[in-house]
Amino acid sequence: MLKSSRFTFFTTIILALLFVLAGCGGAKEEAEPKKEKTEEATSYTVEHAMGTTEIKGTPKRVVILTNEGTEALLALGVKPVGAVKSWTGNPWYDHIKDKMDGVKELGTEGEPNVEAIAALKPDLIIGNKMRHEKIYEQLKAIAPTVFAETLRGDWKENFMLYAKAVNKEEKGKEVLAEYDKRVEDLKAKLGDKLKMKVSIVRFMAGDVRIYHKDTFSGVILDQLGFARPESQNVNDFAERGVTKERIPAMDGDILFYFTYEEGNGEATKLEKEWINDPLFKNLNVAKQGKVYKVNDAIWNTAGGVLAAHLMLDDIEKYFLEN
Repeated sequence: MLKSSRFTFFTTIILALLFVLAGCGGAKEEAEPKKEKTEEATSYTVEHAMGTTEIKGTPKRVVILTNEGTEALLALGVKPVGAVKSWTGNPWYDHIKDKMDGVKELGTEGEPNVEAIAALKPDLIIGNKMRHEKIYEQLKAIAPTVFAETLRGDWKENFMLYAKAVNKEEKGKEVLAEYDKRVEDLKAKLGDKLKMKVSIVRFMAGDVRIYHKDTFSGVILDQLGFARPESQNVNDFAERGVTKERIPAMDGDILFYFTYEEGNGEATKLEKEWINDPLFKNLNVAKQGKVYKVNDAIWNTAGGVLAAHLMLDDIEKYFLEN
């Protein structure tokens, strides 16, 4: 009887050990797929204007080569290590300079400094085919590089590409959802004022432009549902090189103009000349006192989500507070 009990006892111990070993083996088998899943999550591909780029790990050192791209990164909570200087400002627009402390300035959007980019040792470079196609091969030799196709009015398309590039797609969707909700809320407040025909004019040194719908301000006005003067209600960029004979095409129920001043005073001089011209003063919109100068960076040049919110602030000011 004692011998049988010992046999039973040892048998139980052996079976218990086998179960433990089997459990360890199973845990190991289960752990391996999880490891593979983690490795997959740290490597992803992005389709863009120049092809497909593989990015390993969420980028920590991002270089951005467009102004609207800088705004996109800031809205996503990503401070770039380097960025091209703002079109105006020293070197950043007033509305972003408090967020750009410590960011290396990398030349202009049209001519970024490739050597300075390389010196930052980035793990991601974001650029634009329209601006930087000629240096794409140089850039991708430095770090994985993603290019948007173009720079026009539809900033949201580029924004989501950048969000994917920095592995923050969900955050990107949240940012756009917040913006779209604000647009819908503002539309409801504007009501019948959306029937007003909004005219957009820009002054530059040696050039006057009437802006159409495929522009930064044009896209925002269109999403809000504003009417546009007939000659401006077209899906292209702008009428450039406008002469004074075309001043009547600037008429509308309300007119916003902005001036791109490079520092020599030439654009401001041209602006004053046109605004004080008898043909301009004879416009119905001028007679009604509905001509307003707005910030060029906000309504046009910055081109990003932060500027879009500030433009909505202006719309509220001029349509709901005046």
